[in-house]
Amino acid sequence: MSANIALVDDDRNILTSVSIAMQAEGYVTRIYSDGETALKALIENPADLGIFDIKMPRMDGLELLRRLREKSDMPVIFLTSKDEELDEALGLAMGADDYITKPFSQRLLIARVKAILRRATYDKVAGNGEAEPEPEPMVRGKLEMDPARHHVKWDERSLTLTVTEFMILEALASRPGVVRTRDQLMDAAYQDDVYVDDRTIDSHIKRLRRKFREIDPEFTAIDTLYGAGYRFADS
Repeated sequence: MSANIALVDDDRNILTSVSIAMQAEGYVTRIYSDGETALKALIENPADLGIFDIKMPRMDGLELLRRLREKSDMPVIFLTSKDEELDEALGLAMGADDYITKPFSQRLLIARVKAILRRATYDKVAGNGEAEPEPEPMVRGKLEMDPARHHVKWDERSLTLTVTEFMILEALASRPGVVRTRDQLMDAAYQDDVYVDDRTIDSHIKRLRRKFREIDPEFTAIDTLYGAGYRFADS
């Protein structure tokens, strides 16, 4: 059965273009131009995943997510502007699964949708006791990663990471001390042949470091090897 994707944005052009892209991938789309209308519809008939703009009239994406979380754990991706970093952090803390900054590549959005739906499907099947054996949690010094549940801890304290950040960190931590080039990290984080430039990986690394340093100001486990890439040191 095709997954249902709820698109919520007050920009009609974005609704149309994203809907066409999702339908081309075989998904069923439901579109809403404001948060209030979407909230009523999604409480009565939840979708498999939501793509929400943050800034909207009547009810913004953050309030829509907050209200939905009272009733549903539907995965959500936020569409944000470059100057909405605080809103991104708040949205992730409230339970959003990822965010993508406008303007964005449709291929990138599709790749993130596929990754999140794969994880959501795995969680649902596991909850019914029908899953394949779970991948083992990974421990690297103070770092604990649970790929099956998308959980991350540092020194026993939990972090909230996006899907992209999780994949980059997992690629680094899976082979401590080994330098991962930007191309290798792009392959790990952006599947389905999605093109992104080097600066995108650098931005994700910067955000990862900042999140770790919010709970441990002495965090230095992600090294930069100038001209080469990045590596994880678990010592």
